[in-house]
Amino acid sequence: MRFSRRRWLLGAATSAALPSGIGATTPPVAARPLNQPRPLVFPRDAGAHPEFKTEWWYLTGHAKVAGLDAAYGFQITFFRSRVDETQSMRSRLAAKQLLFAHAAITDVQAKHLHHDQRIARWSGAAPGQNGTDTASASALDTGVVLKDWSLLREGDKLRAQIQAEGFAMDLRFASTQPVLLQGDAGLSRKGPDPRQTSYYYSLPQLQVSGSLKLGTTALQMEPGSTAWLDHEWSEEVLPTGAEGWDWIGINLFDGSALTAFRVRSKGGDTLWDGGSFRSGSTRYIFKPGEVIFKAMRIWRSPTSRASYPVEWMVRTPADFYTVKAVVDNQELDSSNSTGAIYWEGLCEVWDSNSRLVGRGYLEMTGYAAPLRM
Repeated sequence: MRFSRRRWLLGAATSAALPSGIGATTPPVAARPLNQPRPLVFPRDAGAHPEFKTEWWYLTGHAKVAGLDAAYGFQITFFRSRVDETQSMRSRLAAKQLLFAHAAITDVQAKHLHHDQRIARWSGAAPGQNGTDTASASALDTGVVLKDWSLLREGDKLRAQIQAEGFAMDLRFASTQPVLLQGDAGLSRKGPDPRQTSYYYSLPQLQVSGSLKLGTTALQMEPGSTAWLDHEWSEEVLPTGAEGWDWIGINLFDGSALTAFRVRSKGGDTLWDGGSFRSGSTRYIFKPGEVIFKAMRIWRSPTSRASYPVEWMVRTPADFYTVKAVVDNQELDSSNSTGAIYWEGLCEVWDSNSRLVGRGYLEMTGYAAPLRM
């Protein structure tokens, strides 16, 4: 989900719970080298960090729908990219930032993925301060608007509103757990060089309410629908020779949260790996070499011809997990925004005793073409 800045330019020609600080007006912080942790302060760090090159807010979830046995997955992602070449320009029309968004609904019963995308320029001005902007991102709290799509703080909840081609979402997300700081107090390494690092936190086990809409059919959420939020920002992420990555974010049924990832070379070797496991007040950060992804079953896309492992054995210090896509074809083509083709979809997870223990999202990049940032 993190893609080529050149493509973007061409396309555009454990810590405190998040709700405790809502309403504060902490000013933006200056960018600093990404090799030393700094305390993340909320709600300020839930907002945008335009002084950094890339950033994304990534929401995924599993929907239980009232009156139906069918399951649905959903994904909403907002991306921000700083355009270095325009930073010194004084014109209100200068595209100092680019904003992109992807949204998708997986209809498990129909085995179909609905997806859409948006892209717009942003001058970098505060929301509402530049009448030419059709996109903006608040630096004070979560507040991303991209044309008719948005992710905003409303009281103690987040609200996402998406009006897409053939589907829509109006969802509210309530925190049930404290913020999960990934890596070293929120500083997450992605490679051997300390510069290959991001600030990264998660909100697992979110309670979801609201509705999905497929065509003219409204699908009301019922209790038990859960989601996961990742928010990440960085200057440089991938190490030299990286082709892409494999990542999982899993809400376990017992309330635990599992993250695991690996950065992959062209030959499929692991260049870097990591993740975390949190259960109650206990948090374990995986060290490099402790996470192993082993492909168990391959699906080949009839569209891109890329081959994706849609079933994995993932070894972590917490347990050995079997990760299975609920629908093989959850490939997204974002040629009209980020320019990349990748796989991102709902999955189920079994533990080493062959028990279904959780659901979440699996993301695989760099299989259709090498990932460039």
